[in-house]
Amino acid sequence: MFDPAPILSGQRLAIARLLTRVENGNAAEALPALFAHTGRAHLIGVTGAPGTGKSSLVNEMAKALRRAGQTVGIVAVDPSSPFTGGAILGDRIRMRDLSGDPGVFIRSMASRGALGGLARATADVVKVLDAAGFDKVIIETVGAGQSEVDIARAAHTTVVVEAPGLGDEVQGLKAGILEIADVLVLNKADTPGAELALRALRAALEIGLATGSDWTPPLVQTVAVKGEGVAEVMERIEQHRAHLQSSGLLRQRERERLAAELEARLRDGLFRQLLSRLGDGQFNRLLDKLVAREIDPATAAHQLLMTEA
Repeated sequence: MFDPAPILSGQRLAIARLLTRVENGNAAEALPALFAHTGRAHLIGVTGAPGTGKSSLVNEMAKALRRAGQTVGIVAVDPSSPFTGGAILGDRIRMRDLSGDPGVFIRSMASRGALGGLARATADVVKVLDAAGFDKVIIETVGAGQSEVDIARAAHTTVVVEAPGLGDEVQGLKAGILEIADVLVLNKADTPGAELALRALRAALEIGLATGSDWTPPLVQTVAVKGEGVAEVMERIEQHRAHLQSSGLLRQRERERLAAELEARLRDGLFRQLLSRLGDGQFNRLLDKLVAREIDPATAAHQLLMTEA
């Protein structure tokens, strides 16, 4: 029987072992026992395209939080190789400044092919760190760019990081990644093209003001590798949390976050059940027909569902 006491008291070895079980799908007994102890941490998502300096910013954010006396859990999702399934997990290397600090726990995860910038087990890893008593849990996505809107459903406050010189100064306008930003950061603000990027982001934010939200995402310039602007980022994050609490939106966001997780688990569970109940070879026979263009995917799915019914 699972004993939650070591996790609730913040024992690092117990946390690390449990997180390994979570990633391997072997924590079915532990997670229900811990769930009642979650919901206290402020979940901060950090997302953006590769090369924007997300890891450097997260490193400086964590250092600022520690100076303020807060404890920090960091979940850094790295992309998996499509060939080997492995991941570099380089965030542990980039966050050397935080090593040895008992108030910081860093967990790098491989995305294992999951879309949306997050690994499938990310939500459960966050629950463990939340139950372990960390004040803030920072979730850094893989950096897949415009597809990473899942982070908006996994965090209370979403920080979108942009940088000049990435080839498209208004990339956020095309896919709406700016729409998920609660705080917008222009990192590497000391590099060529920063002024152009700043004007483009300001224009994008002005367009977004027409949505009628009572929160206007602040735009903060940073040079994360030098620690410049990070204090303002943390101030804006705290202002957003205060706004969520005073407006009642924090409870709404938590409800939406849990609803999204529940829906995802239902989809996965129902799909596994369906496949397990299909007759031998039925799925593959329909797949063969798809490859031969004898049937379309919508009709094939309908036939499978009708067979199950």
